[in-house]
Amino acid sequence: MQPHDAGASARKTDAGEPEPRLTDGRVGTLVRERPHEKQGAMAHTLHLGALLALTGGALDAYGFIRYGVFTNAQTGNFVLLAISAARGRWQHALRYAPPILAFVGGVLTVEALKRPRLAALFRHPQRAALVLEVVVLAGVGLLPGGTPDLLVTALIVFTSSVQFSAFRTLVDTAASTTMTTANLRTAAQNAYLALVDHDREAARRARHFLVVIGVFLTGALAGAWLTALLGTRAIWIAAALVAVCLFRNLRDERQGRAGSTA
Repeated sequence: MQPHDAGASARKTDAGEPEPRLTDGRVGTLVRERPHEKQGAMAHTLHLGALLALTGGALDAYGFIRYGVFTNAQTGNFVLLAISAARGRWQHALRYAPPILAFVGGVLTVEALKRPRLAALFRHPQRAALVLEVVVLAGVGLLPGGTPDLLVTALIVFTSSVQFSAFRTLVDTAASTTMTTANLRTAAQNAYLALVDHDREAARRARHFLVVIGVFLTGALAGAWLTALLGTRAIWIAAALVAVCLFRNLRDERQGRAGSTA
């Protein structure tokens, strides 16, 4: 038996290609990534990632201003639920349950799109996720004024969850286009590596993530302003942004295929 080579940087499959690996949350630790996840959860360019972040910020601002819930960061909804429960305001606490459940529903929907039977119908899960997001957001804007807030917020959170689950990588690094906490950590970590180790790749990643964070903030500012100006109709602006993301995703995939065949 040959000794284990702890210093090998890349294993190869039987086909002679590098075994797919992905860095997890621990520095320097590698974990296996399933092939369909590698192809189905990536924003291939900074432009697409920025557009998605712009949408994410706008939706979060819209949901909080209109309905008092976070459409992206479910941590906030859990905290608000716990605070209301601690104060004995059980009816108020329960208003945060539908968004949390809707977020879970969005995750399950994206995972279902990857299953063999649905994958045969929807060959591009990301594209299907964006189409679904456009349809749901546009439909929310058409709902009558008397529609229960819980239903509206659940639908918006569902779309945010679909986006969060469908796009989990920015070019080559784990990222989120619907919240900033993990992105801020990644930006700070890579900025440190760039300054201390003079790592050019870390500098590139730091710039990318700072751009995404800045664009998310811009989306939140625009979402707040448009919500105050347009009310419920502001959701159509978010739907239009997702449609732009869809076309950008199509363009990136075509350019990627053209580059691979060149």
